[in-house]
Amino acid sequence: MLDKKIGILGGGQLGKMMCQAASKWNLNVSCLEASHDCPAAKACNQIELGSFKIHEDVLRFGQSKDIITIEIESVDLVALQDLEKEGKTVYPQARVIEIIQDKGKQKEFYKKQKLASSDFKLLESASEIKQQILDGHLTIPFVQKIRKGGYDGRGVLVVRSLTDLENLLEGPSVIENLVDIDKEISVIVARNPQGEVRAFPTVEMEFNPKANLVEFLLSPARISKKQEAESVELATRLITQLDMVGLLAVEIFISKSGDVLINEAAPRAHNSGHHTIEASYTSQYEQLLRAITDLPLGDPASISPAVMINLLGAEGHTGPAIYQGFEDVISIPGVNVHLYGKKETKPYRKMGHITVLASNLDEAIEKANLVKQKISITA
Repeated sequence: MLDKKIGILGGGQLGKMMCQAASKWNLNVSCLEASHDCPAAKACNQIELGSFKIHEDVLRFGQSKDIITIEIESVDLVALQDLEKEGKTVYPQARVIEIIQDKGKQKEFYKKQKLASSDFKLLESASEIKQQILDGHLTIPFVQKIRKGGYDGRGVLVVRSLTDLENLLEGPSVIENLVDIDKEISVIVARNPQGEVRAFPTVEMEFNPKANLVEFLLSPARISKKQEAESVELATRLITQLDMVGLLAVEIFISKSGDVLINEAAPRAHNSGHHTIEASYTSQYEQLLRAITDLPLGDPASISPAVMINLLGAEGHTGPAIYQGFEDVISIPGVNVHLYGKKETKPYRKMGHITVLASNLDEAIEKANLVKQKISITA
């Protein structure tokens, strides 16, 4: 399997870190991206110009590869289906991506497979949502999620009062009951073509309230052993019932009453697994490559408590990126800085991440707070 040509749809930071993992085994990896000036350019064998959203580009790219995978799910689905018909290996499979691309289909799949998730309705427009409220079929509070295209907090609206209805998003939507959340966690699970499944330990996510992006990730998650076991079981059942090959990140709500509920899933390497590069025996990126090349899966166990910090562009700054405090933070023991190589910063744009290792989680959190005070990305 080491001589297979691997094609990644996308050359952003996830593609870059996949390529860095692939270089350990001298794997032949190419990325499809719109520009040679992308994060993956310095890490992969080749950047092929094109768009992963354009049918002809994806088809041309995939026809010269043995295995095609993704770093983002918003790819041209029909092209992947056509490649599968031609006998190409596509992981995750096109039918899995089709479900994940549509949050409505995700929720319907969870319901059909009896996987715990919040109650929901599928509605077609903002006007239909308002009519449902007037008719007494929908009550506030609730969460509106656009079925397709939402990403990194975009396409989601929490409706807590009547005044929030002025901001309803237009388009087919999932309307979910608002969960009384105690913690938001993530489980990353991998599966290879032989059906071998391995799950990484749960991690806990803390979000930036303005950008709705993960700001801190804590490993291990501060949850009970029972909640940990339930969460891993949910993720394992989901990837198995999808009959999926690859890597699946499953975001989970733990309610204040102790319920463990799937929020949504991503069929790729994920922000909630960046820490595994330094903090696990096998990183999520190596595990993904093992899965799609039909190799035995690696040991996902943690070797150290860790905190991951997303490096986001500072509010009010757009332009060439300036990394303030870089030298200060790399002098701190246990601090591992990853810069994605994006030339231009924008408010809350993901520009890199930092993984902080320590002998215990409290020490890692304390060190991470110090790091966050010292570093910023301005223009």
